[in-house]
Amino acid sequence: MDGKGWTNWAEGVAFGLENGMAVIPYALLKHYRKLGLSGSEAMLLIHLLSFRQVEGIEFPSMEELQQVTGRSISVIAGELQKLMKEGFISIDGDNDELRDIHYERYNFSGLYSKLGSYLAEAAKQSSHGQDKGAFAPDLRAAAHHSGAAAPDGGYGRPAAPGAGVEAEESRNLFSIFEKEFGRPLSPMECENISGWVDQDRYPEELILLALKESVFAGKLHFRYIDRILLEWARNRVKNAQDVKNYSQKFRNGGR
Repeated sequence: MDGKGWTNWAEGVAFGLENGMAVIPYALLKHYRKLGLSGSEAMLLIHLLSFRQVEGIEFPSMEELQQVTGRSISVIAGELQKLMKEGFISIDGDNDELRDIHYERYNFSGLYSKLGSYLAEAAKQSSHGQDKGAFAPDLRAAAHHSGAAAPDGGYGRPAAPGAGVEAEESRNLFSIFEKEFGRPLSPMECENISGWVDQDRYPEELILLALKESVFAGKLHFRYIDRILLEWARNRVKNAQDVKNYSQKFRNGGR
């Protein structure tokens, strides 16, 4: 390479450095498959880390993530749901009292814990004389140490039979909610829907009925929908017929 070539090379490097650099754990790049992540899920984690480090954005919007990934918002929402459900990331909320605003940020401690557990297990197996080239540590053990579910369903248990169905239900719900709200859902709102399905075990039918109630009441926000679902759960309302009976009873003054 002649002098001009080296100059061009240096200018290119300088331009790259000027536009910022993100520090990505090499263990994530090397072992993401062993952690049960797809390439697109690992890339989404890299984008989240890059937004924080380079642009100072700790909670990028769905539109910002769509712009850098080139994937649809529903696909991104599904991947974020998986990353949160399996403990790679979480969402922290905080209040800025001076500006009187509430804000969220992604927490990556779960990711680092999983990577640390994997590497520790790798070092342990290596010290026992296993062939490093064929090494594949037990992800169940790593998940146990990190306090998160293993890729097969958690702590050595087989995956729940309805796990795939629940994920599909959440994706369908995302689309319906986005249509009713007239905008893309935020990651926190996607997490709320996932919680209704995965943790609270509300049927999809019941969630949609609660959404319908909020639309009719002119109170289209997640807190109101959550209150409806909690009220129904306390009164053993489990399906459309129960909702109809409960509403009739409520209109009749509880008789």
